[in-house]
Amino acid sequence: MTHVEDELRSQPECWARAAAEAGRWAPDLPRPGERVAIVGCGTSSFMARAAAALREGAGQGETDAFAASEFPRHRPYDRVLALTRSGTTTEVLDLLAHLRGRTPTTAVTADPSTPVGEAADRVVVLDHADELSVVQTRFATTALTLLRAHLGLHPDSAVPDCRTALAEPLPEGLVECGQFTFLGRGWTVGLAHEAALKMREAALAWAEAYPAMEYRHGPISVSTSGTATWMIGEAPDGLARQVGDTGALWVRGALDPLAELVRAQRLAVAVAAARGLDPDRPRHLTRSVIL
Repeated sequence: MTHVEDELRSQPECWARAAAEAGRWAPDLPRPGERVAIVGCGTSSFMARAAAALREGAGQGETDAFAASEFPRHRPYDRVLALTRSGTTTEVLDLLAHLRGRTPTTAVTADPSTPVGEAADRVVVLDHADELSVVQTRFATTALTLLRAHLGLHPDSAVPDCRTALAEPLPEGLVECGQFTFLGRGWTVGLAHEAALKMREAALAWAEAYPAMEYRHGPISVSTSGTATWMIGEAPDGLARQVGDTGALWVRGALDPLAELVRAQRLAVAVAAARGLDPDRPRHLTRSVIL
């Protein structure tokens, strides 16, 4: 078993622990009414996008999400929340250094002994979700689980659905597809982008992601026999039929959306295996980008 497989299979336990410990970390996380920006790089930027949509949708306050390198430094915030598994990513550390003494910052990380421990004002530690692999799985979903629980949005069904996502076979014919499109709505748009990233990183697959309604405005033209379109969350009316009319395989996201992301992680590993690739050694990638 690869590191990626081992780590992605541990997610139910990681999620349960993060949800149980959300109260412990509440003083370090954004408070209701604060104007917040959530930042990260790569996978963490997509989790930031999902978390920001959840927080603002819950009426907790205006919340933006940015790749750390694209943060608008002229814009005022009450708090900046940085997601960083390694705690060593250059863009995150540079941003936290810039904000020191200007804007309160909190970092969610797997390793507080890294430079982020000194760079952020407050540090939330998810060391039980740390990973050996380059390709992120459990840290990203555990961080988002913590933030969902902090917002009161972690459903009782999430952990059981995650176990289902790990146990049930993938849809027949899915691994053999040559192109994958992931769709989301609201907070699940970030999950769709993360699912597509997993396919590119682990399996070198052609994968795209869009807001579900935007998919109709051009991207649906790439869908045909031998491609797959996977909806994470509830689909807009009529979309399944439209995808079926293209000849593409339609995958309906019936589980909690975060559990659907786990299914997509499994797909990435399965496609990598089918193509003779090692998902623990993704091409041109390192565990942390240090410039």
